[in-house]
Amino acid sequence: MPTSTARVPKRGKRELEKYRRLLEQKKSELSDELAKARDAEEETTEESTQDIADKAVSSYTREFLYSLTDGERTVLLRIDEALNRIDDGTYGYCLNCNVQMSDKRLAAVPWTPHCVDCQELAEKGLLEG
Repeated sequence: MPTSTARVPKRGKRELEKYRRLLEQKKSELSDELAKARDAEEETTEESTQDIADKAVSSYTREFLYSLTDGERTVLLRIDEALNRIDDGTYGYCLNCNVQMSDKRLAAVPWTPHCVDCQELAEKGLLEG
């Protein structure tokens, strides 16, 4: 867990609006991708005149599309949570240690709920919650 407890001044309104636009743009892109994936999934399930090999490929395609959309759904959820944090004034602070995240971190992954150190802990399964 990061040891720095010094508070950096809060981000300004203009900066928060920049992140809001980034988040809303990514949300729109992902929503479009999910819609396309749903359409593709419907096409693979509607093909009833397939032989066994085609059905196997269609099944694999559906599983692949599902795994993609599952990840995209997770990012969409994180984006909504980040937008809520902008609204309540907590955006840019790690949900675990409450340290203000760097602009570099937020520019790379604007929907992230954790600083780099806490994200590493989460990925190792060492972060509660």
